[in-house]
Amino acid sequence: MRVTYNWLKDFVDIKIPPKELADKLTMAGLEVVALEAKDDDFIFEIEITSNRPDWLSILGVAREVAAITGAKLKNLCLPEAGKKHPKVKQHNGKLRIEIEDKKDCPLYTARIIRGVKVGPSPEWIKKRLELVGCRSVNNVVDITNYVLFELGEPLHAFDLDKINQEKIIVRRAKAGEKILTIDGLESNLSKDVLAIADSGKVIAVAGVMGGKDSEVGFTTKNILLEAAVFNPVIIRRSRQSIGKTSEASYRFERGVDLEMVARASLRAAQLLQEFCGAEESGFAISGLSSLQVTQVDLDIVYVCKILGVSLTAAKIKQILAGLGFSIKQKSKNILRVQVPCFRQDVKQQIDLVEEVSRIFGYERIPNTIPSVKPDIAVEGTRELVREVKNALLGLGLNEAITYSLIDRRGLVDAGFASGVKPVEVMNPLSQEQEILRPTLMLGLGRAVGFNLNQKQEHVAIFEIAGIFKAEKEPEENLALGIALSGTKSFFTAQGKVKDEAGLLNLKGILEKVFGRLGVSGYEFISQNDSLVQICVEKEKIGAMFELNHQSLNSLAIKNRSVFLCEISLEKLFSFARLNKKFTPLPKYPGVTRDISFILKENFSVQEILVQLKEKGQPLLSDVKIADYYQGKQIPAGYRGFTLSCFYASGERTLTEKEVQPVHDLLCELLGRQFEAKLR
Repeated sequence: MRVTYNWLKDFVDIKIPPKELADKLTMAGLEVVALEAKDDDFIFEIEITSNRPDWLSILGVAREVAAITGAKLKNLCLPEAGKKHPKVKQHNGKLRIEIEDKKDCPLYTARIIRGVKVGPSPEWIKKRLELVGCRSVNNVVDITNYVLFELGEPLHAFDLDKINQEKIIVRRAKAGEKILTIDGLESNLSKDVLAIADSGKVIAVAGVMGGKDSEVGFTTKNILLEAAVFNPVIIRRSRQSIGKTSEASYRFERGVDLEMVARASLRAAQLLQEFCGAEESGFAISGLSSLQVTQVDLDIVYVCKILGVSLTAAKIKQILAGLGFSIKQKSKNILRVQVPCFRQDVKQQIDLVEEVSRIFGYERIPNTIPSVKPDIAVEGTRELVREVKNALLGLGLNEAITYSLIDRRGLVDAGFASGVKPVEVMNPLSQEQEILRPTLMLGLGRAVGFNLNQKQEHVAIFEIAGIFKAEKEPEENLALGIALSGTKSFFTAQGKVKDEAGLLNLKGILEKVFGRLGVSGYEFISQNDSLVQICVEKEKIGAMFELNHQSLNSLAIKNRSVFLCEISLEKLFSFARLNKKFTPLPKYPGVTRDISFILKENFSVQEILVQLKEKGQPLLSDVKIADYYQGKQIPAGYRGFTLSCFYASGERTLTEKEVQPVHDLLCELLGRQFEAKLR
């Protein structure tokens, strides 16, 4: 958008030099990308954002200049918005406007002007148009262009004697219709094009370009002056359809001011009368009879909080009034702001805060450190899911996303259909999308198979998503699925170590997740060698298992073991306890003693740990498995363990006489209650 310094001065008294004005405009959001001195004037090249069509006029930029400099915007010799149009007789009582769809054209006006003397424009109009990049054609066309740049409302003048004067129709173009536009090129029209037509033919592409057959020339005596509002979407489609653009289409695509339509038409009529010797003889209007007023309540305290500066209600009123807003005091700290029609971008309170900050000056807002009160509370499902994901990602797993629509046959072949009533899709697009997944296992199993076929040695993936089951009614539940397969290699101080995936790996991963969520009282209850139930406080929340041969074949997995786990997150989250309690480091050193023993396989190690912790109180601070072994030295049906017992007191350093009796008691408990044999 190009504006000139002298043209702006028609609307506002500017006391500052052009360079300083350019800097102030840029700081207020109207980026001046170039400033050029030419013909005793200065041309501002301004980058206009798409949400501010009101800046696409001299008046719009002048309004910003007035607000920035504190000057008063000058009134034009035009009727104020909202007042009735001057009464003008209808053109011979015949001119009618017909709008087929008010969504395409909310408002259309036609002004009949007779006795036009077409010729060259006055030099000052030519000069101003040329400075903003518009060539001079003749006085009538130049005046319509002049008003376009001045007020932002596109106008078009038709040669009245070259069109059917009974009716102007605003409609979609029909298939096969063509138009020769004023650029001398013929265009084929489609239903996406909005046309202006008389009773016989199309005379213009609405909002884009007029037709050659109705163009104003030096023989024109009478004109029909069009001023309208068109739907931005249909104008964009029209412009794309015919492959042409114009200053008018550029503005219509971004939205024009409804209140400016009649004012711009009257402004052009006044100039035509002054410089073309014309006389107005008729006016017709069709469309909106009233405008919808937008009101926003602005809290003064909210403005000051957002900006970090203290502003008075009077200062805020002054800024907004300078931008064309109407303000009333609703209460002590609340202003009721009426948004003008040309500000289509202002819809809520924060939009007004932005306006205040722009004009007040971003550079005047001090740099301060924001007052942030960290909230570490995790309450909702979304936050808990994030905690689980972070824990799993930290353990080296990758997140997978699988399809929620699956095939029933695949579910049956993989062995996941037992006891499940799936939710069926009424009109599936294919057999692969006939049901909603009742489990994550099929998708994760297929993902494992795909990755193994890509020669990956180790696969560790998880998915958190909804599963669907049809009990009494279809329902969705949030679930966590984990899949492991292959061997992971890593280096330690002792050398390269290979860790083969198994149920114990799944158990360790889940224990870390449970610890992250503060879940306690969980158990892993073995049903057989390949199935383990997962319970929290005696309630079953899921299971982990190894895929059998049939399932592996259905997933095209050969010579590999795959371990899967699925738990209900909704059940798990009900046991989450995220409140953390700080425990200081012990003041006194502790004592570590180990117990090595062999144990029959039918005994639960977890139960042993629970019993030892209970019996070792208060001196036993912690007990954990330090080593596990099965091999030639261990009899069949037994497992070898080493338990590490840590004894400590918060009051003193423990002595041998205090530790040994408790340790002996634990060893005796292992032999008596669990038939353990000490090594």
